[in-house]
Amino acid sequence: MGARVAMVVLDPAAIGRMSCNPAIGGLAKGQIVREVDALGGEMAVVTDRTGIQFRMLNTSKGPAVQAPRAQCDRAAYNRTMAARVLGYQNLTVIEGEATALLGNGERDAVAGVQLADGRRIAAPAVVLTTGTFLGGRLFAGEWEAAGGRHGEPAAGSIPASLRAFGIRLGRHKTGTPPRLDRRSIDFSGLELQPGDDPPQPFSFRTERLDVEQLPCWLSRTTPATHDIIRANAHRSPLFQGRIVGTGPRYCPSVEDKVVRFAEQPSHQIFLEPEGRGSDEIYPNGVSTSLPADVQLEFLRTIPGLEQVVMLRPGYAVEYDYILTDQIRGDLGVAGLRGLFAAGQINGTSGYEEAAGQGLIAGVNAVQHLRGEPPVVLDRATAYIGVMIDDLCRVNPSEPYRMFTSRAEFRLLLRSDNADRRLTGLGRKLGLVGPEQAARAEGKASRLRAAQRWLECTRRDGRTLQEWLRRPEVGTRDLLAWDATFAAMQLTPVELAEVEAEVKYAGYIERQAMEVERLQRMEQKRIPTAFDYARVTGLSHEARARLEQRRPLTLGEASRLAGVRQADVQLLLVMLGR
Repeated sequence: MGARVAMVVLDPAAIGRMSCNPAIGGLAKGQIVREVDALGGEMAVVTDRTGIQFRMLNTSKGPAVQAPRAQCDRAAYNRTMAARVLGYQNLTVIEGEATALLGNGERDAVAGVQLADGRRIAAPAVVLTTGTFLGGRLFAGEWEAAGGRHGEPAAGSIPASLRAFGIRLGRHKTGTPPRLDRRSIDFSGLELQPGDDPPQPFSFRTERLDVEQLPCWLSRTTPATHDIIRANAHRSPLFQGRIVGTGPRYCPSVEDKVVRFAEQPSHQIFLEPEGRGSDEIYPNGVSTSLPADVQLEFLRTIPGLEQVVMLRPGYAVEYDYILTDQIRGDLGVAGLRGLFAAGQINGTSGYEEAAGQGLIAGVNAVQHLRGEPPVVLDRATAYIGVMIDDLCRVNPSEPYRMFTSRAEFRLLLRSDNADRRLTGLGRKLGLVGPEQAARAEGKASRLRAAQRWLECTRRDGRTLQEWLRRPEVGTRDLLAWDATFAAMQLTPVELAEVEAEVKYAGYIERQAMEVERLQRMEQKRIPTAFDYARVTGLSHEARARLEQRRPLTLGEASRLAGVRQADVQLLLVMLGR
């Protein structure tokens, strides 16, 4: 977008380092990555360049819940992403620790950051993306130390600075499993999990993938595993009360699963390679903070792992985050102009959620500098919009994770149409270059032509569109029936997109009508300096909440705790004047 940016990082070599699972995407997360890609972001492109296994999930279900996922080479992803970031014009990477925010005279706006070595960086906009490093502490059994991830220090000073500006913080917790030596695992009796053949690219900018895929393997815990974990649960800092932060409900530690779901005889474990030239295996499903000796003991009760060598034990990490009733729809922090936040500091979990927020926070930092209106994606435009709206609405009691069930308009927000939804906005903002924009428009044009042809071409008294609505008929049948359709040379992905929009046309139309109704209110802007004291009849609670949060739109205001529908109607009348 043309802004000059300084990126302060503890270690430039760690840019793009995957703290936990070396995988990108998954259910709902894959949609977010496609949206980031459609807006010009790098995550999907780097995934295509460094992926070792690609799968489309939920293919047995409808298109609304299908999502791409890729296993990546951890080291290659790190190197590739770091190289791309370090190669950007107008971006200066500064090695150091940000220890404090600098404020203006009235302390209602940021003026930059202070570094641990005494340097001061003046900046009218600051984006905090602190991950698990903000006041981070690591735990494994009786061992405990400050840190943001294995072998790396925490950002220990800046939480005090945030509190000094009146920003309220909470604590969350997450964890990672031990790493295993591939050479010590017996894969012979395990279930093989191959990638898709052919693999489908993650990025809309990747024409095709020509990559040798590596398999994953499936194993399970056993009753013996659970006996060892139960016998040693008292040694876990989670059950000792030393960890006060709440962990993710949908990705609990193995000791938490064994204790909470005592009736379950076993739990799935996916053994995932860390890279092409690596002997490390990531055992997805056994995150733990038990002592290292206990970890090795229970691992060796799992099929295939009887002689396993543990390269590094798992651990838990607890960290600070901003209570999200202080976050606005543009990811600005209420009450402190120019401060934006993205990722786990906003109470989320996952690389994908962080990437989506980082893009929006960065865009709005530039919009703030220019005095331009903020970019706020609504719930009917993007999964990113659903996520940010969810965060603004309520403080997450646990690390927030995106699910397709959170998106009420998920049939409109499919992973296959993210480019048609968002690339135009990316082009308008300057995030998307002419080549990517032309590619998206070319695809949209081909799909429109195909839809028109289906509407106009008849077979046995029915249009081909009517034929395609029948459950037993697919685009493969149409290709066999008519040479004109075959000559359009739609890709398999584009054919699936045409089929989805024809078969679900009635549902899509109803959702579109509901979206139009909601957006009339949702997109009604509230001026930044709006005087709520002028609105006669507002409840005292609503006025206090609105003045504290300064929502950007009427839709955002309507979802604040304490704001009634009657208050919204009063605001609507006043804004209309």
